[in-house]
Amino acid sequence: MPDVVLPCLDEAAALPWVLTRLPAGYRAIVADNGSTDGSAEVALAHGALVVPASPRGFGAACHAGLLAADHGDDVVCFLDADGSLDPRELPRVADPVLAGEVDLVLGRRRPTTRGAWPPHARVGNAVIARSLRRRTPYALHDLGPMRACRRSALLALGLQDRRFGYPLEMVLAAARAGWQVREVDVSYLPRTGRSKVTGTVRGTLRAVSDMRRVLDDVDRQNP
Repeated sequence: MPDVVLPCLDEAAALPWVLTRLPAGYRAIVADNGSTDGSAEVALAHGALVVPASPRGFGAACHAGLLAADHGDDVVCFLDADGSLDPRELPRVADPVLAGEVDLVLGRRRPTTRGAWPPHARVGNAVIARSLRRRTPYALHDLGPMRACRRSALLALGLQDRRFGYPLEMVLAAARAGWQVREVDVSYLPRTGRSKVTGTVRGTLRAVSDMRRVLDDVDRQNP
Protein backbone atom coordinates (compact mmCIF):
# COMPACT_ATOMS: atom_id res chain seq x y z
CA MET A 1 0.00 0.00 0.00
CA PRO A 2 1.13 3.58 -0.50
CA ASP A 3 3.31 5.77 1.65
CA VAL A 4 1.76 9.10 2.60
CA VAL A 5 4.07 12.12 2.76
CA LEU A 6 2.86 14.79 5.19
CA PRO A 7 4.88 18.03 4.96
CA CYS A 8 4.80 19.39 8.49
CA LEU A 9 5.58 22.67 10.21
CA ASP A 10 4.10 23.06 13.71
CA GLU A 11 1.07 20.81 13.28
CA ALA A 12 1.11 19.04 16.67
CA ALA A 13 -2.55 19.86 17.30
CA ALA A 14 -3.75 18.39 13.99
CA LEU A 15 -1.52 15.33 13.69
CA PRO A 16 -3.39 12.96 16.05
CA TRP A 17 -6.62 13.29 14.05
CA VAL A 18 -4.80 13.00 10.73
CA LEU A 19 -2.66 10.02 11.64
CA THR A 20 -5.44 8.00 13.27
CA ARG A 21 -7.59 8.31 10.12
CA LEU A 22 -5.10 6.81 7.66
CA PRO A 23 -6.57 3.81 5.84
CA ALA A 24 -5.20 0.41 6.80
CA GLY A 25 -1.87 -0.31 5.13
CA TYR A 26 -1.02 3.32 4.37
CA ARG A 27 2.21 4.40 6.08
CA ALA A 28 2.62 7.99 7.28
CA ILE A 29 5.88 9.81 6.64
CA VAL A 30 5.92 13.11 8.51
CA ALA A 31 8.53 15.37 6.91
CA ASP A 32 9.27 17.78 9.74
CA ASN A 33 10.33 21.16 8.38
CA GLY A 34 11.68 22.66 11.61
CA SER A 35 8.69 22.39 13.95
CA THR A 36 9.08 23.81 17.45
CA ASP A 37 5.75 22.64 18.90
CA GLY A 38 6.59 18.95 19.38
CA SER A 39 5.12 17.82 16.05
CA ALA A 40 7.85 15.21 15.57
CA GLU A 41 7.22 13.68 18.99
CA VAL A 42 3.46 13.58 18.39
CA ALA A 43 3.98 11.92 15.02
CA LEU A 44 6.30 9.29 16.47
CA ALA A 45 3.82 8.57 19.26
CA HIS A 46 1.18 7.86 16.63
CA GLY A 47 3.36 5.46 14.66
CA ALA A 48 4.55 7.71 11.85
CA LEU A 49 8.00 7.65 10.32
CA VAL A 50 9.50 11.09 10.97
CA VAL A 51 12.20 12.49 8.70
CA PRO A 52 13.87 15.90 9.06
CA ALA A 53 13.40 18.25 6.13
CA SER A 54 15.60 21.23 5.34
CA PRO A 55 15.93 23.96 4.29
CA ARG A 56 12.65 25.56 5.32
CA GLY A 57 10.14 25.24 2.51
CA PHE A 58 7.09 23.23 1.46
CA GLY A 59 8.89 21.64 -1.48
CA ALA A 60 11.86 20.72 0.70
CA ALA A 61 9.52 18.86 3.05
CA CYS A 62 7.77 17.09 0.16
CA HIS A 63 11.09 16.03 -1.34
CA ALA A 64 12.48 14.74 1.96
CA GLY A 65 9.36 12.65 2.46
CA LEU A 66 9.51 11.38 -1.12
CA LEU A 67 13.09 10.17 -0.65
CA ALA A 68 12.02 8.26 2.45
CA ALA A 69 9.01 6.65 0.76
CA ASP A 70 10.18 3.11 0.08
CA HIS A 71 7.39 1.09 1.68
CA GLY A 72 5.64 -1.64 -0.28
CA ASP A 73 4.58 -0.68 -3.78
CA ASP A 74 5.81 2.31 -5.77
CA VAL A 75 2.85 4.62 -5.15
CA VAL A 76 3.26 7.68 -2.94
CA CYS A 77 0.59 10.09 -1.74
CA PHE A 78 0.94 13.67 -0.53
CA LEU A 79 -1.36 15.11 2.11
CA ASP A 80 -1.37 18.32 4.14
CA ALA A 81 -0.83 17.66 7.85
CA ASP A 82 -3.19 20.38 9.08
CA GLY A 83 -6.44 18.42 9.20
CA SER A 84 -7.98 20.18 6.19
CA LEU A 85 -8.14 16.95 4.19
CA ASP A 86 -9.58 13.65 5.40
CA PRO A 87 -7.04 10.82 5.14
CA ARG A 88 -9.92 8.36 4.77
CA GLU A 89 -10.39 9.74 1.26
CA LEU A 90 -6.85 8.84 0.18
CA PRO A 91 -7.99 5.77 -1.78
CA ARG A 92 -9.87 8.13 -4.13
CA VAL A 93 -6.54 9.50 -5.34
CA ALA A 94 -4.38 6.41 -4.88
CA ASP A 95 -6.58 3.68 -6.38
CA PRO A 96 -6.46 4.93 -10.02
CA VAL A 97 -2.65 5.05 -9.83
CA LEU A 98 -2.45 1.63 -8.16
CA ALA A 99 -4.68 0.25 -10.93
CA GLY A 100 -2.41 1.70 -13.61
CA GLU A 101 -5.21 3.85 -15.05
CA VAL A 102 -3.38 7.18 -14.74
CA ASP A 103 0.01 8.52 -13.66
CA LEU A 104 -1.07 11.32 -11.32
CA VAL A 105 -4.29 12.04 -9.46
CA LEU A 106 -5.07 15.41 -7.86
CA GLY A 107 -7.78 15.91 -5.28
CA ARG A 108 -10.05 18.79 -6.24
CA ARG A 109 -11.04 20.47 -2.98
CA ARG A 110 -14.75 20.78 -2.26
CA PRO A 111 -15.25 22.92 0.86
CA THR A 112 -17.52 21.41 3.50
CA THR A 113 -18.18 24.79 5.16
CA ARG A 114 -18.08 28.40 4.00
CA GLY A 115 -14.99 29.17 6.06
CA ALA A 116 -12.91 26.19 4.96
CA TRP A 117 -11.44 28.01 1.97
CA PRO A 118 -10.99 31.79 2.44
CA PRO A 119 -11.83 33.93 -0.61
CA HIS A 120 -8.28 35.22 -1.11
CA ALA A 121 -6.92 31.67 -1.19
CA ARG A 122 -9.67 30.47 -3.52
CA VAL A 123 -8.95 33.32 -5.96
CA GLY A 124 -5.20 32.65 -5.87
CA ASN A 125 -5.79 28.98 -6.62
CA ALA A 126 -8.14 29.82 -9.50
CA VAL A 127 -5.51 32.07 -11.08
CA ILE A 128 -2.89 29.32 -10.93
CA ALA A 129 -5.33 26.68 -12.21
CA ARG A 130 -6.21 28.87 -15.19
CA SER A 131 -2.51 29.26 -15.97
CA LEU A 132 -2.13 25.49 -15.84
CA ARG A 133 -4.99 24.94 -18.25
CA ARG A 134 -3.29 27.26 -20.74
CA ARG A 135 0.07 25.51 -20.46
CA THR A 136 -0.93 21.84 -20.19
CA PRO A 137 -3.49 19.49 -21.74
CA TYR A 138 -5.16 19.02 -18.35
CA ALA A 139 -8.56 20.52 -17.52
CA LEU A 140 -7.64 21.12 -13.89
CA HIS A 141 -9.57 23.31 -11.48
CA ASP A 142 -7.40 22.97 -8.38
CA LEU A 143 -3.73 22.50 -7.58
CA GLY A 144 -4.86 19.90 -5.08
CA PRO A 145 -2.63 19.18 -2.06
CA MET A 146 -3.96 15.61 -1.85
CA ARG A 147 -2.35 13.71 -4.71
CA ALA A 148 -0.86 10.37 -5.70
CA CYS A 149 1.64 9.12 -8.28
CA ARG A 150 4.45 6.63 -8.77
CA ARG A 151 7.47 7.42 -6.62
CA SER A 152 10.05 6.28 -9.19
CA ALA A 153 8.39 8.29 -11.96
CA LEU A 154 8.20 11.40 -9.80
CA LEU A 155 11.85 11.18 -8.87
CA ALA A 156 12.69 10.85 -12.56
CA LEU A 157 11.02 14.23 -13.22
CA GLY A 158 13.86 15.87 -11.26
CA LEU A 159 11.77 18.58 -9.57
CA GLN A 160 13.91 21.47 -8.36
CA ASP A 161 11.58 23.84 -6.50
CA ARG A 162 11.79 23.59 -2.73
CA ARG A 163 9.22 26.21 -1.85
CA PHE A 164 5.50 26.58 -2.61
CA GLY A 165 6.13 26.11 -6.33
CA TYR A 166 6.74 22.37 -5.86
CA PRO A 167 3.18 21.12 -6.52
CA LEU A 168 2.87 23.34 -9.58
CA GLU A 169 6.23 22.23 -10.96
CA MET A 170 5.07 18.63 -10.52
CA VAL A 171 2.08 19.14 -12.82
CA LEU A 172 4.07 21.08 -15.41
CA ALA A 173 6.80 18.43 -15.46
CA ALA A 174 4.17 15.70 -15.69
CA ALA A 175 2.74 17.39 -18.78
CA ARG A 176 6.17 17.54 -20.42
CA ALA A 177 6.63 13.84 -19.67
CA GLY A 178 3.27 12.95 -21.20
CA TRP A 179 1.66 11.74 -17.99
CA GLN A 180 -2.03 10.94 -17.79
CA VAL A 181 -3.54 13.12 -15.06
CA ARG A 182 -6.94 12.90 -13.41
CA GLU A 183 -8.79 15.18 -10.98
CA VAL A 184 -11.17 13.74 -8.36
CA ASP A 185 -13.29 15.47 -5.75
CA VAL A 186 -12.19 15.41 -2.09
CA SER A 187 -13.64 17.12 0.97
CA TYR A 188 -11.98 20.31 2.19
CA LEU A 189 -12.40 20.94 5.91
CA PRO A 190 -11.56 23.85 8.20
CA ARG A 191 -7.96 23.26 9.19
CA THR A 192 -6.77 22.86 12.77
CA GLY A 193 -5.17 26.12 13.90
CA ARG A 194 -4.20 29.00 11.66
CA SER A 195 -2.88 28.27 8.21
CA LYS A 196 0.57 29.52 7.26
CA VAL A 197 -0.61 29.91 3.66
CA THR A 198 -4.36 30.13 3.05
CA GLY A 199 -5.08 31.61 6.48
CA THR A 200 -3.51 34.96 5.61
CA VAL A 201 -3.43 37.15 2.54
CA ARG A 202 0.33 37.47 2.96
CA GLY A 203 0.78 33.69 3.00
CA THR A 204 -1.36 33.25 -0.09
CA LEU A 205 0.53 35.96 -1.95
CA ARG A 206 3.83 34.31 -1.03
CA ALA A 207 2.63 30.97 -2.39
CA VAL A 208 1.29 32.57 -5.59
CA SER A 209 4.59 34.41 -6.02
CA ASP A 210 6.53 31.15 -5.77
CA MET A 211 4.22 29.54 -8.31
CA ARG A 212 4.40 32.51 -10.64
CA ARG A 213 8.19 32.17 -10.60
CA VAL A 214 7.85 28.53 -11.70
CA LEU A 215 5.49 29.54 -14.52
CA ASP A 216 7.85 32.28 -15.65
CA ASP A 217 10.71 29.78 -15.79
CA VAL A 218 8.62 27.49 -17.99
CA ASP A 219 7.67 30.37 -20.30
CA ARG A 220 11.33 31.36 -20.71
CA GLN A 221 12.24 27.79 -21.60
CA ASN A 222 9.34 27.53 -24.07
CA PRO A 223 8.91 30.95 -25.69
